Amino acid sequence: MAELIIPAADISEQISLAGKEASGTSNMKLMSNGAVTMATLDGANVEIRDNVGDENIFIFGLKSDEVQEYYRNGVYNSREIYEKNPRLKRILNLLIDGSIPGVETEGRDIFDSLVMYNDEYFLLKDFDGYLQAQYEADVAFSDRDRWNRMALMNIASSGPFSSDYTILRYADEIWKIKPRS
Repeated sequence: MAELIIPAADISEQISLAGKEASGTSNMKLMSNGAVTMATLDGANVEIRDNVGDENIFIFGLKSDEVQEYYRNGVYNSREIYEKNPRLKRILNLLIDGSIPGVETEGRDIFDSLVMYNDEYFLLKDFDGYLQAQYEADVAFSDRDRWNRMALMNIASSGPFSSDYTILRYADEIWKIKPRS
């Protein structure tokens, strides 16, 4: 299935909480096929941003040091975010007010994990930034020349993520070996 989806994708959403992703490779595969990345600064997304430049990626969300600070000081309060953000509150209430048929149990579980049990992945904190990144991506996508430039920059900047380059780098920097001629 990935052989069909990855080449057809226009955008690659990599939305893990900064500091939580072990750095998978799907984002690199999507990038090398021209998908523009919308992401938090986590895992390989940092390297992708460094290679394509800020103008060819959509970044949102907490940074790793901000996440760690919330863990350290314990002041994150998802209930407060829920109460103060009318749009977010309206959306989350859909999970528990019967608007979505057949999700009573699951909806309550999701709502409770986000609002009542303090949202351990800070999704509510990143919500507005995510919506802004979505808007910016929509605007860019509607300008075909701009989007095509961004896609080409992603393809052209994906060389450092190729397996050949990575193996040579590992051999040199980590394993300290030279290939036989």
